[in-house]
Order: sequence, then structure tokens, then C-alpha cells
Amino acid sequence: MKTKICLTAIAMGVTMQAVAARATHDCTTLKLATCPTPLDKNLPDVKEMLTWDQQQRVIGFRNDYRSYKGDVFKAAAPSPIPVAKRDISAATYHYEGKTFSLEDYLKRNDVTGMMVIKDGKIVWDYYGHGNTKTTLWTSRSVGKAVVSTLVGAAVKDGKITSLDDEIVKYNPDTKGTAWEHVTLRQLMQHTSGVNWDEDYTNPSSDFAKLTQCEANDDTYHCVNKLVNDPQRKTWAKPGEGWSYSSGGAWLLGDTLEKATGKSLAQNLQEKIWQPYGMVHDGVWHSYQLGKHDVGAHGFNATLEDWGKFGLYVMNNGVLPDGTKTLPDNWVKDARTWNTAKKSVSEAHPEGIYGYQWWNNSVAANAGDVSPKQGLDSQNTLWALGIFGQIIVVNPQQKLVIVQWSVWPKAEPSFSAQPLEASLMFNAIANTLAK
Repeated sequence: MKTKICLTAIAMGVTMQAVAARATHDCTTLKLATCPTPLDKNLPDVKEMLTWDQQQRVIGFRNDYRSYKGDVFKAAAPSPIPVAKRDISAATYHYEGKTFSLEDYLKRNDVTGMMVIKDGKIVWDYYGHGNTKTTLWTSRSVGKAVVSTLVGAAVKDGKITSLDDEIVKYNPDTKGTAWEHVTLRQLMQHTSGVNWDEDYTNPSSDFAKLTQCEANDDTYHCVNKLVNDPQRKTWAKPGEGWSYSSGGAWLLGDTLEKATGKSLAQNLQEKIWQPYGMVHDGVWHSYQLGKHDVGAHGFNATLEDWGKFGLYVMNNGVLPDGTKTLPDNWVKDARTWNTAKKSVSEAHPEGIYGYQWWNNSVAANAGDVSPKQGLDSQNTLWALGIFGQIIVVNPQQKLVIVQWSVWPKAEPSFSAQPLEASLMFNAIANTLAK
């Protein structure tokens, strides 16, 4: 992980098989209750995703569910988020010597969808570049926060006894490997200490090999063999050092599936999607249909349902009928940033990573920018994905903000789009607090 925006395994390559799947995986074959719009006819080649131009990226991201095999998580009794529109045009931020408005922000950051939810109601939303309320947009690494939340549900259900259990207890494939004595908590916090080369430019890196596995007809077994290679070594003791790992994120999803006996999509449908009244069906990129979905990425849903997931987290997993589906204090624990080596910096002395949620607050050493306050780092969770996919949750302020984007770079410098997002979201929070 070179910067704070996660580049997932989906990003660099797919097979001709996956490309051909675009012609057959659609609303009808997936049996979606509502067909997403727009239905773009000519789709960009997924294996060229990192070099797509902006329009190709828009089309590619809203058609990701058509490009791969996918497991559907069905809505059951839709409960749309109430609407109570408010004027947030006064939200402005200062950056690089200039003051920018919300309208400026949308243009500068190539935002294709954005929603602000305050006190459980949609106060403002935006759909750009032809996106609609039924568009299914891909999460990239925002999906990691969904997976970690499902781990919490499994703990509540007793499927996982403790986050301090070694993962080998639930995942026998890790026996005899460098992962064997890593705990679930360490896996979620990316403090496993297991070597994983996340170099996106080196064709021989672990990350590149993982994407090559995605080009394999037997994808699951290929990735499992790569991640659980008995020759894989450690660079630190578990818990001592932080290092972003796509392999570790994949392994977390795989371990959850083995602990529950259900795919990620099944877990999501049963524990969150249907009980919380999500509005539309969604699709999760699958390596083995009905058995294994990708733990590092691949969650596709509508903007409103991204927002409803944020509300679920904001409410600590309490369902409308009062049922508690997450352990007590789960969300607080999820945003307790680990202080392992490399997680703490001058910019974020409190740490930058929790249970696959980020601390993306304005850097402590940021220069001439404002507002620096609004969403404080101790009470705000950020789910982040490449090219600007974001879910922000602040339970204290009862505020959820979701964003779809097509940033020009997968991993821009923190002083670029990620900083603008933190400034803009601070401004929105401050405006709504008045």
C-alpha cells in the first residue's frame, strides 16, 4: 500500500473469459428485480482499467457487475431512506490558495454520484454522467469495510468465538503457513506481519500474480495457493507492523466464509441486506458461484443502498425492530486506529487503520487548508476504494456521506483528492450542524 487509497486485485487484469462474460451476465441472467440503468452497449476492456479515460471509467464502473461472474444478494422488503432536502450550498473549503464550492468539488473530483444522509434522512444527493437511482456502481476496496462488518455479525452469532482467535481455527488451509498464528483482529487491521508484495507496477509481485489468478479458469484455487504458499515468510511479528495486503484481505473473506459456511453474498443478504430493508438487489464478484466471493473488492450496489449500509454501521447494526446484529461497541472498536509501526505518522499520529476502515481526517501537518475540523478522526470511519469510492460514517453526528468518483489516478497523493474530500466533508458537516 503506497498511499491511503486501496488498489484491489480487480484493478490490473482479467481474462478473455471475463471479457466475454459481459455479453451474458446482465439483469436477466442475474435475475435482478430491477434492471440497472443506464445499460451501456459498448463496454471498455476490463483488463485495461488502469488506463481507461474518464468516460471509459464511468461506463466500466457502472457495468462491473456485468463483467465478471457474480453472486446476487437480494432485497426483500425495501425500505427507502426518507427524504428531507436541505440547502448545503454554503459548504465551501479552502485549498491551494482558493475557495471552492460544492459545485466546484463535484467537477474537480470527477464525482459521478454523491449522497448526504443526516439524522436518517437524505438531505442532498447528486447523480452525474448519466448515473441513476438504479445504477449499480462497483465498490473497489470499499467492499473491505463490508467484509469486516460481516465479521462482526459472525462474532455476534457465535460463528466466530473471538477476534483474537488464530485464523487457522476457522481456515485449515493456513496450517503450516506464515498466516497460521495470525489472529482475525490482526488480519482485519492488516498487521499480520506476513510478507506480501503490493507493488502494482512489478509483473512479478504478489499483487500481479493475484491478478493473473483472476485470469485462471480455476480462480479460487489459484488464489488460495498463492496466498497460502508455505514458502511465504514474515517481516514482523503479528501485531507489530502495519502493511496493506490484498492477500490478507482476500484471506479474511475466505476465513469468514469457512467460519459461517456461506458466501459473502449470502452472509450480506441474510445479516444486513434483507433485515435492514435495502432497496435494490446487489451483485458481488464471485470466484466460485454460490461458494466464494472476493474479500478484497467486488461489492456492487446502488447509491442509496451504499448509504443504507452506512446507516446500518452508524446505528451499530441495530435493525429497525431493535434486534442487535453486531457486538456491543463494534463500531467504536472498528474506528480505534491501530498504532502498529507504519500505521502512525506525522500526518496521523493517532494511526490510520482500524477494522478495514480508514482514518482519512485532515492531516495534522496540513498547511493552508480549511475547514480542518468537522468530522473528527476519533468518531469518523472512512471506507475507501481506488479512484475515489467513499463511505463516511459519523455516529456522533448521525451523518453518512457516500461518493462515487472516477479520479484520474487510482492512488492520488493524500494532498490531492483525498484531502479535498476530507475538507469538503468537514464543510458539509459544519453546514448541517448550524
